[in-house]
Amino acid sequence: MVTPAALLSPERAQVAFDGFRTSPRLDHPEGLDIDPVDGSLWCGGEAGQLYRIDLDAGTIELRDLNEGGFTLGVRFAPDRRVYWLDALHRQLRCMAVDKGEVEVVVDRATGDTPILYPNALDLSPDGTLYFTDSRALADDGPSYGVFRVEPSGRSSLWCAGPFDFANGIALSPDGSAVYVAESASSSVARVAVRADGSAGAVDRVCDLGGPVPDGLMFGPDGLLYITCYYPSVILRLEQDGAVSTVIEDPIGHTLANPTNLVFSGTDAYVANLGRWHITRIDMAELLTPHVTDRR
Repeated sequence: MVTPAALLSPERAQVAFDGFRTSPRLDHPEGLDIDPVDGSLWCGGEAGQLYRIDLDAGTIELRDLNEGGFTLGVRFAPDRRVYWLDALHRQLRCMAVDKGEVEVVVDRATGDTPILYPNALDLSPDGTLYFTDSRALADDGPSYGVFRVEPSGRSSLWCAGPFDFANGIALSPDGSAVYVAESASSSVARVAVRADGSAGAVDRVCDLGGPVPDGLMFGPDGLLYITCYYPSVILRLEQDGAVSTVIEDPIGHTLANPTNLVFSGTDAYVANLGRWHITRIDMAELLTPHVTDRR
């Protein structure tokens, strides 16, 4: 269960980029990541957009529009290729930033297994990619769980679960396990990565007791941060298995249905599906012992 007292005060969260009146408008972002070369922030929109945000200049540009789509997970590979998922077109897409050309890596299926609701993704240092398939909550069919895409491009169903609406995903820092947020059951599951790369058993590591987990990300302290869509709260899985409240916005304004976060030094940047802005959280008092290089 969750420890209710927050580690950080709500004032630690501020609007880092307000995209309500910009052109283009930031359209309810869910996934986001940071370009490892120039530090720009990339995120998606609910009409199939992929945006690049220059936080220093306060500017936003549209880098891709997959019309009729809905961009969810976004993640950079070490070679500066950005990957993202389109839930409506049921695709995994990719762009080499220096070239700007979009490639469809997975399109609607892997082999005979259909992709129903691609949601969130993460990558290992060697380029192996994992992504969740949530399926619709009203769908009585199978929850296909977690797919794996090898550096060669070969894709397959890696872990069939079952999961209760598999959402956010994070590979542990040592690569030994994949963590999956199960939104419908308010829990987080762990799947071991065996020595041969196959999936181990699904183990529920924490029951959140009500909050709806959406995004997962390991922080510089090696702990798992859980971004909750409802209420607007960020949690943390401690080493002893307890769950702490990091920060909460009781009125859902600065943190507004937060979905995913990414770390830059001792700051965390958060996408808010409920509004049109990116939030910055000053986590220095929690992360300073673990971070020596701040932006």
